[in-house]
Amino acid sequence: MTPAGGEAERFEALLSRPDVLIERIVSHGHVTPPDQPYVQAHDEWVMIVSGAARVLVEGEAERALAPGDHMLVPGGVKHWVTWTATDQPTVWLAVHLLG
Repeated sequence: MTPAGGEAERFEALLSRPDVLIERIVSHGHVTPPDQPYVQAHDEWVMIVSGAARVLVEGEAERALAPGDHMLVPGGVKHWVTWTATDQPTVWLAVHLLG
């Protein structure tokens, strides 16, 4: 969800191969709408490079992430970004394991 008056979340592919996609994602106050969870067929590993975020994975407690923190989101599992910093951009490194 784009914050009111804000710019869209940015996604930049850093490496794209048949079995892996590595992205740089820049969020600034963006969250996942409660009724529109992410559900991907593949595993995704994410790390916060700068800024901060909170992520909720179905069946788990919400996790706060700061620079250097990382997590693996299993494929087929609902998950939501419940908060990203509004005072600075949150930069993610996301590795999608497609193979």
